[in-house]
Amino acid sequence: MKIKKAVIPAAGFGTRFLPATKAQPKEMFPIVDKPALQYIVEEVVDSGIEEILVIIGRNKETIENHFDRSIELELELERRGELELLEDIQRISHMAKIHYIRQSQPLGLGHAIYCAREFVGDEAFAVLLPDDIIYSSRPCIAQMIHIYDKYGGSVLGVKEMEDDILCKYGNLQGEIIEDRVYRVDGLIEKPKIGENYSNISVLGRYIITPAIFHILEDLEPGIDGEIQLTDGLDRLAQIEDVYAYRFEGIRYDIGDKFGFLEANVEFALRDEEIRHRFIKYLDRVVKNYR
Repeated sequence: MKIKKAVIPAAGFGTRFLPATKAQPKEMFPIVDKPALQYIVEEVVDSGIEEILVIIGRNKETIENHFDRSIELELELERRGELELLEDIQRISHMAKIHYIRQSQPLGLGHAIYCAREFVGDEAFAVLLPDDIIYSSRPCIAQMIHIYDKYGGSVLGVKEMEDDILCKYGNLQGEIIEDRVYRVDGLIEKPKIGENYSNISVLGRYIITPAIFHILEDLEPGIDGEIQLTDGLDRLAQIEDVYAYRFEGIRYDIGDKFGFLEANVEFALRDEEIRHRFIKYLDRVVKNYR
């Protein structure tokens, strides 16, 4: 069955970026000249997915405004004759059919996904976490859809991680069944140092079957007192096949200050309009701080 729907949980408080996130959603922070969330939506669209549900919380109205039309801005750009920019702005509001629902309480990622059950219905769906931007020649979710089409079960996007940061993410226990593909035996959320199953972490991309909703409905809170999606996927792996795919591409954790800066620097260096000036600037400024 074709993957036709994607869910983007964007209801978090962004506490690691306070006070900047007091009134501005971190999902709208720019990576060079484009809001972070737009990169995620573009990945969904470029993967052939038709409908998107964005799960929002309080003070997230700017997300809806960004992906809606701005008639006044469009008319002004047309008056100025800035037709190329006008086309770019209009494209944002026509990229996909985007729906919104509010997560009334911050009860965790598992609860956020459970809020999407009516939108998803009885079909497999994609989940993309907006803290993870992935730069790749082929969209990450498109890569994972290929694995889903081949094997038919849920697919988790994973990467090998250094020992000292394994405790930040969901951790995988499983066996490799082909290059880059694992069959999942178990998962643990944010393992303590020395208690991890492997050096493979789950990172912000999922294709999930609808059986997850029956599990999340009765799932008890886990680590941090939240309903953890990782715990639900661990249970799912006990009743049906779940796979993991070590995706191709460079992943940026923009929910982290350092990762956010990495993304801005490297995307700027890929921008032909500014890269040469930016390289000269970096050469000059780095010398001053050594």
